[in-house]
Amino acid sequence: MGIVLAVLLIGGVAAAVVAGREPDKNAAGSTAPKTVRGVIGSEKADFFADPAVVKALADKGYTVKTETSGSWAMEEMDLADADFAFPSSTAPAGALEKKYKVSTGILRPFYSPLVVVAHRSTARILAANGLATLDGTSRGTLRMGPYLDAARADRTWQQLKGASAHAELGGTISISSTDPETSNSGALYLAAASYVANGGKVVTDAAGLARTAPVLKKLTVVQGAQQTSSDGPFTDFVSGAGQPLVLVYESQVAALLLQHQDVGDLVVLYPDTTVNSDHTLVPFTDNGRAIGQLLTTDKTLRALAIRHGFRPQDGTAEFSEATAPYAAYLNRTLAGVYQAAVPTTEILHEMARRARS
Repeated sequence: MGIVLAVLLIGGVAAAVVAGREPDKNAAGSTAPKTVRGVIGSEKADFFADPAVVKALADKGYTVKTETSGSWAMEEMDLADADFAFPSSTAPAGALEKKYKVSTGILRPFYSPLVVVAHRSTARILAANGLATLDGTSRGTLRMGPYLDAARADRTWQQLKGASAHAELGGTISISSTDPETSNSGALYLAAASYVANGGKVVTDAAGLARTAPVLKKLTVVQGAQQTSSDGPFTDFVSGAGQPLVLVYESQVAALLLQHQDVGDLVVLYPDTTVNSDHTLVPFTDNGRAIGQLLTTDKTLRALAIRHGFRPQDGTAEFSEATAPYAAYLNRTLAGVYQAAVPTTEILHEMARRARS
């Protein structure tokens, strides 16, 4: 019996030593970083991969592993193993909140307005034909009413005054956007356009859908195949191989400027009626919610979000100060830009379906 007890005691000590060497990384009181998994919109991939962001989160005790997806496509994914989902606006976030019965609420750490990028010669042609106004050489306003009128009339680039000298401007005037059935920016583009096409009112019913569907279809079908992420069209544009007008997030432009990258003759056109993209985190676990709270309140992470071009919630002064050297490109106070409300998830889905059919 003594020998048996001795063997059990030695085995217990050995097990304790092994347990001490391999602690549970997510156990309460553990000093090792907690691993948190999230599904994010691709426009936030660079932010989460930034070594400074990784360090800031590690300093708070977290290692975040992410997978990218189109915001609307997240609803079709299996998120059982995720701690959070982080789509690019409140509409897909609301759908996920409902689907997974999240009772703790959602968080909106930062946002970015939708903008249209153009080359300087293209922006000047738009301005000369009443489709835009310019505030300088690198910033202006896209007039959504006249632009939708041009879309309804199937107006071509070569019908615009001054366009004949630019052979690269061919075909129907259109803004290149992403697939509205899977991508947030494409869906929000339709939301803003539908608001204008519906007489300055949010589409709420079948009559509004029917009223706005023809012009939304023209905006979409003319583009042919659409990408599922805004990264591709924006990268193509900056490289000189893209379309004349590309819908992107302001954050994509601001990130390049703040990281001192060359943007060439890029002009940022703020639609006079637009929709802000509220990057909205849906927490499925306590750890997921902790990440959302850190992104919302932590001073270091807020500053890093700005470095990646995002506007922190209630952070107008922070953003304006950080982007002061780039006022020639960025409308830091969003003066003259009207923020339209977004239709319900059901209406937006139907709007996208009709636009693509």
